[in-house]
Amino acid sequence: MTGLIDGSLSTLAPIFAVAIATHQPRYAFFAGLATAIGAGVSMAFSEGLSDTGDLTGRGNPYLRGAITGAGTFLGGVLHTLPFLIPQYHIALAVALATITLELVSLAWIRWRFFNTGFVRSFVSIAIGGAIIAGVSALLGAVT
Repeated sequence: MTGLIDGSLSTLAPIFAVAIATHQPRYAFFAGLATAIGAGVSMAFSEGLSDTGDLTGRGNPYLRGAITGAGTFLGGVLHTLPFLIPQYHIALAVALATITLELVSLAWIRWRFFNTGFVRSFVSIAIGGAIIAGVSALLGAVT
C-alpha cells in the first residue's frame, strides 16, 4: 500500500511540471517513466534496507523491497501512460481521469482492507495529490 500511494503521489510533480511547461506529451511520458523507475528502485532499496525483519517480524527484506518497489513503480507509471497520446489536451485529460481513478482505488483499498472510512481516505489522499499537482502546475507555468 505504501508503494502504491507513494508512486501515485510522488510522481505527479515531475510529470505535470514537464507537461505544462512544454505542452509535449512525449516529454511528460519520458519524465514520468524515469520518475516511476527511479521512485520504484528507491522505495525498493529503502524498504529492503530499513529492516531485516528479525526484530519486527515483517518478513524477508528482499521480498518486502520488491513488493514496495513494484507498487511504487505501478503507482507512478499508470498516470504516465496517457502521455503516450500525442495530443496534449487529450493526454492531459486522460491522465487526470487516471489519477482520479487511482485515488478512488487507493481509498477503496484502504476502506476494504485497512478499516478506514472511504471518504476520509479519499479526502486525505486527494489533499496530498492536490498539493503536489498545484505545486507542479506552478513550476510548469514558470517557464
